[in-house]
This record gives sequence, C-alpha cells and structure tokens, in this order.
Amino acid sequence: MSTHQSDVTVMGLGRMGTALASAFLRAGRRVTVWNRTAHRARPLRDSGAVFESSVAVAIQASPLVVVCVSDVPATWAILGAPAVASALAGRTVVQLSSSTPGEARDLDAWVRAQDADFLSGAILAWPSQVGTEQASLIVAGPNAVLRRHEAMLRSLVGTLEHAGEEIGAACALCAAVLSYMAGHWIGFVHGARICQAEGLKLSDFGEALAAFAPGLGQDARHMARVIDTGHYAHPETSLTTVANDIARLVQVSREDELSSTWPRFASGLFRQAIDAGLGAEETAAVFKVLHEEVMP
Repeated sequence: MSTHQSDVTVMGLGRMGTALASAFLRAGRRVTVWNRTAHRARPLRDSGAVFESSVAVAIQASPLVVVCVSDVPATWAILGAPAVASALAGRTVVQLSSSTPGEARDLDAWVRAQDADFLSGAILAWPSQVGTEQASLIVAGPNAVLRRHEAMLRSLVGTLEHAGEEIGAACALCAAVLSYMAGHWIGFVHGARICQAEGLKLSDFGEALAAFAPGLGQDARHMARVIDTGHYAHPETSLTTVANDIARLVQVSREDELSSTWPRFASGLFRQAIDAGLGAEETAAVFKVLHEEVMP
C-alpha cells in the first residue's frame, strides 16, 4: 500500500498523459503517476510527482484517477485485472483515452459495478496546449460527480464543458469534431499543394486561414442552427454556388498537375445534393444527403 495521499493519479504517460500530469503539477496538485515503462516518469518525478509501479497502488493513492492511454482496449488491459478492479472502489475514474460512445457506455457500466464513479471525457487540444486557455475539455457523466472534481479538472484547460449525463455524449462530440478536423487537415494540405504549385509562400496561406478563423467559427454556429431548425431556405450563398466553386477546384488541380482526389470527393457530395433538388438551399443542406445515405 502507498504511504502517501495524492490529489490525482494519472495513468499513461504518452505525450498527452505527460502533459496532463504536468498541468496538475503546475497547478500545485499532488500527483501520482503510473506507466508501463518507468523511464517516462523521470521528468515528472523531478517536478514533484510520485511514481508507482503497481497499478493498484497508484489507483489507491488518489480519489481521482485520470486514464489517458491509446484507447479503450488498452484501458481494459490496465484496469481489468481483479486486484486492480478491487482498488477502484470509492474512486472516480476519468477516461480520456480515445473512445467511441458505445465503448464509453460499456466501461461506465463496468466501473460503476466496482463501486466507483465514472466520467468520460475528450480533450480538444494538442499536448502543448494543456494547462492553458487554448485547451478545452468535454466531459460526460453525472453532474454531481463532475462538480466534485470540477476544480481539479479545470487545472487542465481554459474551457470545461459538461456534455450532459449520457456517458457517450463527450465521445460523440469528439467524433463530430474529428470529422470536421479530418476535412480541415486534408483541405489544408491540398491547399498547400496549390500554393506550392503556384509559387506562393505557405506562411501566407496559414495567415490567410488564421485571419478567416473567426468567420469559420461563426459559420459553424450558423450551420448548426440551420440543421437544428431545418431552415435551409433563403441562404446568403446557395449550395449550387458553392458547388460550382468546389468543382472549379478540380480544374485548378488539373492545371497545377495535382491529385484531384479531395476536390472530386467534395464535388461529388455537392453534386449529389444538387441532383436531390437542394441547389437553392443553404450549403448545410448536404446534411440531408448524408443523413439519408444507407451504409452497406
């Protein structure tokens, strides 16, 4: 048994887990850490963390256990052993590993069966942003449990959002954000190829997007409101207009001898929406096509 008592135990010391433990330490918290390989804990030990080689002892050291490993199967591999499961009683587990909503619900049921509380969360930040105003954390689970640990979790981020008590909600929101980011990343690198082919500086491209960022935020709110209310009529810019612009990206790709995989994919979705009679509506009306699509 551990002879010390910590405020929080962080399990998993990859880049994100290390960033979480470091943020807790900077906030003046007493931190216990665990990782399969002890050498990853050395910088944190130098900063005041306590390393425990035993999973059970690390869990028993703190009332709050933050798990940040690669995914839920890795979490099961760590917590599922009988000696470890019995150590969870009376603790709160905050799962920050990559997870689907269904995986979060299964893990929640199991953790609660061990007489422990459970919160499922998703960090919207890079490791370097953890502990700053730039980081945000979405948490799902019982409001009373979150309130009990809210001050501790706010040590990690500038924005803490409660997604509700349905335990899969945080993972679902994270998946939705990741869907957006996938398009962002692919779109950026395709745009970088266009800039390179035309002899433009990529730094200028980055600055142009950064300047446009507030407008993109407003557009995200607007699209969410349009889809939520179903008010697709009377757009400022019609789906057909945007579809024509995206189709022109295919032509730009040909002219610059670039892969047209990305613009062809995007153009195909907009063409599908136009063929469905949605051309005069908001660009967000593409949602109707995706919503109706039947996956094999």
